[in-house]
Amino acid sequence: MLKRLRVKFVCILMTVVVGMLCVIFGLIIHFSGLAMEEQSLRLMQAVASNPVQLGRPGDGYQFEHVRLPFFLVQFNRNGELTAVSGGFYDLSDETEIQQIAQAAYATQDQVGILDAYNLRFSKSPTREGIKIVFADITSERSTMSHLIRTCVFLGICGSLVFFGISLFLAHWAVKPVEQAWQQQRQFVADASHELKTPLAVILTNAELLESPDYDPETRQQFVRNLRTMAQQMRGLVEGLLELARVDNGAVKANFIPLDLSTLAEEEMLPFEPLFFEKGLTLTTELTNSIRVKGSAAHLRQVLGILLDNAMKYASPGGEVVVRLTKHGVHALLSVASPGAEISPKDLQNIFKRFYRVDKVRSRDGSYGLGLSIAQSIVEEHRGRIWAESRSGINTFFVQLPLVSLTADTPQKRPAPDSGG
Repeated sequence: MLKRLRVKFVCILMTVVVGMLCVIFGLIIHFSGLAMEEQSLRLMQAVASNPVQLGRPGDGYQFEHVRLPFFLVQFNRNGELTAVSGGFYDLSDETEIQQIAQAAYATQDQVGILDAYNLRFSKSPTREGIKIVFADITSERSTMSHLIRTCVFLGICGSLVFFGISLFLAHWAVKPVEQAWQQQRQFVADASHELKTPLAVILTNAELLESPDYDPETRQQFVRNLRTMAQQMRGLVEGLLELARVDNGAVKANFIPLDLSTLAEEEMLPFEPLFFEKGLTLTTELTNSIRVKGSAAHLRQVLGILLDNAMKYASPGGEVVVRLTKHGVHALLSVASPGAEISPKDLQNIFKRFYRVDKVRSRDGSYGLGLSIAQSIVEEHRGRIWAESRSGINTFFVQLPLVSLTADTPQKRPAPDSGG
């Protein structure tokens, strides 16, 4: 599919480029030919109107820096050739000159070309008869032929250059599609792999549950296994559905100005007893009145994911610190927890879907979707999320653009003066 897309892109681009080159060079050739023809006709008209300016034999007539071989013939009213004169044109063959003159005289056109002789003629009526000026167009045709060859050469070279450019552009333009396609295939493969294990456990326990060889207590264990795997599958499916909703732009539909400080404080309240049960300390450092524009439910979800992540992987007895500060024109939220240091490679991949750091992540119901969901939500809020690991402290940062208070709060008008 991607190969066909590249080929289609190249074909479309080359069709446009070749079409434009053909039009451009065609116009150049057309207007160049018209310009030379116009110059030739103006020279011939000047010769016809001022025959006294004819130069010495062997000289051409110069008009506006243009020199052309020409000659002039005169016919009387009876159609007899009465005079021949010219410059820079061989008039020694009188028979050929008469044939040329008669051929032009016999036509009904006032201006025309005798292809057999490479001559252009122009008739002008006089009191004595008809005057015909002939101009040699060999040089004009040679110039046009050279111009056509040059345009064809430049067109071929230009097409080859643009073909190479189009190949590069096709690769560059399709690269995001290719990455998205690969991510989608990897996503489907990972989701299938993650679903395979709980399904196998469910099927195995269901088969064992049907067997009469087990006592009631063992059967209850099979039921508990089924329930556990079903809950894990439900968590996975809910995560996949949430990713799909975020990817489809469901987050932006709920954007409103909100107080991120209050939201963060409210979201951390239900986590305090959970941290206490696990022997962890939850510390908060929140700057007041930090306002952003976004979806309150989804920003709560981001903070919940980061807190849940810290709770799962923080070192026993450690302190998890949540900070919210202003950083220039952005709000900066951070969740720092002690734990095993995350390698630079894992820091780059930790937000990928289904990615887990093998040394830290265990099969505890986590499918590696939480941080990916958080990243998608933050990016929908025109922010960014990243992780740092230094000196045994793993910190996740969320940066969101601030919203000024005056921009979103209606201004109160002063009460009208009742007067006295």
